[in-house]
Formats: sequence, structure tokens, C-alpha cells
Amino acid sequence: ILNYDIMARFRRRTCIILLLFILFICSIMMALKTLRPDRAGFGDPFGLGLLPELQQRTVLLDSKHNLLNRAQGDTVTRVSNLHSIAVNTMKASMSPVKKLEEELSSPNYNFHIFYYIWYGNPQFDGKYIHWNHPLLPHWDPKIANNYPKGRHNPPEDIGANFYPELGSYSSKDPTVIEAHMKQMRSASTGVIVLSWYPPGMADENGEPTDNLVPVVLDYAHKYNLKLTFHIEPYKDRDDRSMYHNVKYIIDRYGSHPAFYRHKTSTGRLLPMFYVYDSYVTIPEIWANLLTVSGSQSIRNTPYDALFIALLVEERHKHDIHRSGFDGMYTYFATNGFSYGSSHHNWASLKAFCDSNNLMFIPSVGPGYIDTSIRPWNNHNTRNRVNGKYYETAFSAALLVRPEIISITSFNEWHEGTQIEKAVPKRTGQVVYLDYKPHKPNVYLELTQKWSEKYRKEQEQWLM
Repeated sequence: ILNYDIMARFRRRTCIILLLFILFICSIMMALKTLRPDRAGFGDPFGLGLLPELQQRTVLLDSKHNLLNRAQGDTVTRVSNLHSIAVNTMKASMSPVKKLEEELSSPNYNFHIFYYIWYGNPQFDGKYIHWNHPLLPHWDPKIANNYPKGRHNPPEDIGANFYPELGSYSSKDPTVIEAHMKQMRSASTGVIVLSWYPPGMADENGEPTDNLVPVVLDYAHKYNLKLTFHIEPYKDRDDRSMYHNVKYIIDRYGSHPAFYRHKTSTGRLLPMFYVYDSYVTIPEIWANLLTVSGSQSIRNTPYDALFIALLVEERHKHDIHRSGFDGMYTYFATNGFSYGSSHHNWASLKAFCDSNNLMFIPSVGPGYIDTSIRPWNNHNTRNRVNGKYYETAFSAALLVRPEIISITSFNEWHEGTQIEKAVPKRTGQVVYLDYKPHKPNVYLELTQKWSEKYRKEQEQWLM
């Protein structure tokens, strides 16, 4: 009985102690629960950290939750960053253009400059194009035998007497196109006269370039320049093909903001086309296209334009008038080479044009040398005389008060008429000409100078 009583008291004491212990634990749990932080979310019950497996699962849940928050935060940050980049890019893009407008002279849309996009190199074209120009033989075999034959071997040996600052570049290179636009704009020219062949056609030493026209238009527009076309003597050029090609150009490019339209004396805005070697086609064929009564007449149609013929010989002025052209240009930068390129004939040509309601567009150039491709043609070389030859040509042009002056050329390197930046260069076999003692941009600066002079004098002509 004694042992039974002892055991009974022990069990009661144990139960009481156990009950007190349970109450104590519960009170602690309740107390701690009231201290649970408000940020504890769903799936984050208190005390899970006491159990290793649940702690690991909680860590994973926390990690996912944190990753989700971080991802959402990163997404917001990325969107914010992209927006900032876009805004900054736009500002960066606008700032240079705005700065450009402040730094560069305003474009003179009465200064037209001939431009060539027929150059290529291995990086952009898989091979050299035009820089590797062949040496052209003289038509007299006896003379031809006295001169070297073959072709040039770029990049050190190119088909030019000067060497471009940009090297043997590709006309497809966007950085080159932009550099050219900037140079032309810095010279205060306004209209690019782009050498053009129909799609799939090219000169005998080049490849088709019509697919480059949209890019050139876009970059021209960026620099507030305009673009018109110098239609080359492609195969089978006649009244019918010209009609279709003019239609093609206007339909494809006419809506671009950089596409040039000239305001006539009657207030009409018309595209303008220079037609190189126009004299090769007889006046009767041209009249079919360019006169109102012609069988292929383009006049008074949506494709009507101003067509400017090349005058070489004096008699061409009558053919040009009879053909229905709207004006004439002289192109060649060699004073005395042809009747049209001889400065002393410009006054009489201007008088003829004025009396026949034609435009006279004299072409000025910085000099001429093509012995890198025509080694027998020394007699047509015209020394630049450190810029004096160019200024003499401008002076002669301004004397006849032309509505437009054309410049031969921006980059016809084969004939040494370029005003593009050139640099001194010497190789083992060749010493290239350069613009020393002046800087590479001297002819751009001279063009800008005469553009401003032309503007001031034109104001007086119109008074």
C-alpha cells in the first residue's frame, strides 16, 4: 500500500509538472507569436527554422521569392535603362546634328556637285572596284606602244594621281558615305549630282550601284543635302528607255525628303536630271521625249522634269535647243579642253541660253590629271596651283551670273578633279600628289568661301 501511494503521488507530480511545462511552452509560444514581424508573408510560419528540412525548403521559397522580386526589379530597371538609352541616343543623335547645323555653313542649293559611288574594296565588296582601274591604251597603236599597260594593284597602288584620306574605300561603307556627306555639307554645297546607271547596269569597270541610292538619300537628308541624278550613257539609251528610267527614279525615290526639285521661274517644282554624253544621241530621238509633240513625250506628265544636256562643242548648243532640253552644263574641269569647258566661252553660251529660255550651268573644277589611267594624256593636265586654278574657275563662273554652278567633282579620283580630302602618300613605286602646303580640306574650304561669295553676289543680281 505504501509503495502504491508513493507511485500515485509521483505520477500526479509528474503530470502536474508536465502540465505546467506544457502551459509554460504554450505561453512562450503565444508571447513570441505576438512579436512576429508584420512583414512575415504567406508560407513563412514562425519557427520553421527549427526544423532543418523545412528550413531548407523555406530558403528555396525565399530564394525564389527574392529572385522574382529581383527579376521584377531588374525588368523595371532594364525598361528604365532602355528608355534612358533611347532618350540619350536620341539626344546624342540630335545634339550632333544640332551642333552640326551651328558649325557648318548652310547648304547652297545652287551649288551642285558631281558624286561617284562606284568604288569598292574587299571588306565590303569582296574585291577592289575602280581603285584597280586599268591603264587605258591610246587609240593610236604607235603611241600606245610607248606607254605601260595593265591595271593598278590596290591598296598601295590605285588608279589615281592623288590618294584619299579615307584610303581605298568602299562606296558601300556607311561611315564613308556619312563622311562624304559631312564634307560636302562643310563645303556649303547643297545638291549632290549622283552618277547613275539603271538597275543591273554599270560602267565597264564597275558594278551596279542603284541599290545604294536609298542609303545615300538617307545620309544626304541627315545633312540637309538634296540629291539629283547624273544619268550616264548606259547601253541602248534612247527616248523610250529614258522615259522608263526617269519614271523609275521618280516613282522609287521621288517621295524621299532629300530628292531634289528645282523651283522654276514659273513657280513649278520639278526634278532635275543631268544627261552625260547627251550629244551621242541625235536631236530627233531626244525630241520624241523632251518636246510636247514628241511620240514619247514626258512633258506635262507626272514625270516631267528639267533635263540638262552636256555641251562639248559649240554646235551642240543648237542641237540641245532643238532636242527640247531645258539647259546645258559643261562638266569638264579642264579649261581649254573643249569649247564648253573653256572659261572664255561661258559669256556667249550664257547669252545663247538666255535668248532661248535655257539654263546655263557652268562646271568648275580644282584641276585635272588623269595620267594614272591615261598615261599618254599629259597635255590635258591642269595644275591646281595651290587652289588658284579653282578660284579662277569660280571667278569666271560668277561673271556670267548663272542660276546654278556645278562642281566637277567631289570624288572623281581617276581624273584628279576631286575636292574630297587627300593626303600625302609615297610607296615604293609611286609618289602621289597632295594638297600641300595646305591641309587635306583646303578645297572644301575654298568651295565654302565661293559659295558664300556667290550668295552675296546673287542678292545683288536680283536687286
